[in-house]
Amino acid sequence: MIRDRVTPGRVIRTVLPAEVADAVALHARARATYYPSGLPQDGTDWTDAWRSALGRPDGRVLCVVEAGRMIGLASFRRAEDAPADTVKLFQFHVDPGHWRRGVGAALHAACVEEWRADGRREAVLDVHVDNLRAQGFYRRLGWAPEPAGPGDHHLRMRFALSGE
Repeated sequence: MIRDRVTPGRVIRTVLPAEVADAVALHARARATYYPSGLPQDGTDWTDAWRSALGRPDGRVLCVVEAGRMIGLASFRRAEDAPADTVKLFQFHVDPGHWRRGVGAALHAACVEEWRADGRREAVLDVHVDNLRAQGFYRRLGWAPEPAGPGDHHLRMRFALSGE
């Protein structure tokens, strides 16, 4: 497993439990960009959700740190109903102030490296149907969308992992 990954000017590493508040804040800033009416208040305790993700022995939470600040975040694990060789990317966020600077591409590359090291053959994710920016980002990286049904709020995308 990859513990730390250094790229020019940035470090990609595992999120520490003490950084849960930073993860929650970054998550909220990123999600706010695709909810024009404001973040939905669905009762989710995001501090507890991120703390849970960090504590899972079967998952990983990576972050991008630049100048001492968390600017990217990814959480993944095998979903309960998925084949053993499939990983699900549950959360992937880049601080909006750092879009189009290679942060997402570097974080995605680190995720792919982890997935290959873990013997995964496929990755899946669900992206909000209104988040066209994220859908375009994933498509450029090789993710393929599945057809969405009427009334679906999320689009399922798949990524084939080669044996490189």
